[in-house]
Amino acid sequence: MKHLNKLFSAALLFVGLTSQAQDKVNPWAVSFGANAVDTRVSASRGGLGLFEKTYSQGLDMKDNWNIVPAVSYLSVSKYVGDGFSFEMTGSFNKITKFVEFKPTTVGADARGMVVSNPGDLNYYGLDAAVSYSFKSLIKSKWFDPTLNLGGGYVFMGDASAGTINAGWGLNLWFMKNVAFTIASTYKTSFDDNRVGNVDIPTHFFHQAGLRFQFGAKDKDDDGIIDAEDACPEVKGLAAFKGCPDTDLDGIQDSADACPEEAGTPEMNGCPDQDGDTVADKDDACIDVAGLPVLKGCPDADGDGIADQNDKCPTVKGEKANGGCPWPDTDGDKVLDKDDKCPTVAGTVANNGCPEVSEDTMKKLNDYAKTILFDSAKSSFQKQTYSVLQAIVAILKEYPTAKFALEGHTDSDGKDDANLVLSQNRAAAVKSFLVENGIAADRLTSEGFGEAKPVATNATKAGKAQNRRVEVKLVK
Repeated sequence: MKHLNKLFSAALLFVGLTSQAQDKVNPWAVSFGANAVDTRVSASRGGLGLFEKTYSQGLDMKDNWNIVPAVSYLSVSKYVGDGFSFEMTGSFNKITKFVEFKPTTVGADARGMVVSNPGDLNYYGLDAAVSYSFKSLIKSKWFDPTLNLGGGYVFMGDASAGTINAGWGLNLWFMKNVAFTIASTYKTSFDDNRVGNVDIPTHFFHQAGLRFQFGAKDKDDDGIIDAEDACPEVKGLAAFKGCPDTDLDGIQDSADACPEEAGTPEMNGCPDQDGDTVADKDDACIDVAGLPVLKGCPDADGDGIADQNDKCPTVKGEKANGGCPWPDTDGDKVLDKDDKCPTVAGTVANNGCPEVSEDTMKKLNDYAKTILFDSAKSSFQKQTYSVLQAIVAILKEYPTAKFALEGHTDSDGKDDANLVLSQNRAAAVKSFLVENGIAADRLTSEGFGEAKPVATNATKAGKAQNRRVEVKLVK
């Protein structure tokens, strides 16, 4: 028996070191507590006496249950899938109450059963079973009934025998991984002859104790098991189901636009140093509060141009002019950008350029009438140059106006010659004007010879009027 005790202790140690358990999250479990051995079942001779109506007649729990006041069993199990677990149990007890069927003995109860002490027999049991949990079927987190089926080997004093076992259990999970557990197993003996210290009776084995489940994996070692860890590969925080918050700003990295810089929820986890609702990572002016539409930069004059890019930051202006207002140099209410004559006051209708009036045209033609050419030539007489300069000055006042220069002759000479002469004289005037600053595309020249007289060619005075250059406004 001394060697048997050592064997039993070693078995318990082995089972304890290989403790296996409960479900796919925590695949290992261990339970321990007190046990009670009841030998009354087979002594009843009428079947399972525990469940018969006469159970309480003459015998009760204190008369036939063998209990030691210590931890007297250890069970370990491993979950194998689909609600099934493989479980091993090692147990110890002391048999001081052995129920026998002796109907003729004085003191026997109404069923003929007598309780005696077979000699304080040491009881050792080593059992294996397949257990099925109904917890997932009833969808309860705390109520966990089970059924089990298996076999074992029992030592009772000098007797030993194998058993076939069937039973039930109930785990009440009052903490996440801790349960109060009770169970009863019916052990059918292969050597049930009811002789104490010689035979092993069929009996009930009852258990009550605590059960602990464990073994859940935690790859990232963050204290949150993989089955409940939303980020099982990365160490994280319980507040985020195991996901990390690197910058500790209360926003998990997966939802944090700036996971390495502490920020605010309003900024999706990014900082906003100047408080302008533009995250620092998107803020072109990180130290100065600005506008979101300008990437966080200020716009003092409200012209939609960031101060740093505004040549006139305190005066509202136009982007095309660098943030400055467009000038009106000539004060004609047409901005220089739209004014075709920015240095000369004009009218809005004429794009900022002055409009040529009838008085101006009269003045031009009065000057043109005094242009003198050398006889039968297109060269100017000396006194004509001052007249031409006066015409230049007037044309410069209307920088966008276009003019036609028309040459005319009297009737003296041949028509063809007069036509050529008129053309040359008009062209000579144009050339002078161009040489003195009038754009060539503003001027045209044409000669009409003697075809368009304005006076009679019969008198000297009439002929003088017909020899002329006229200036006409081209509209």
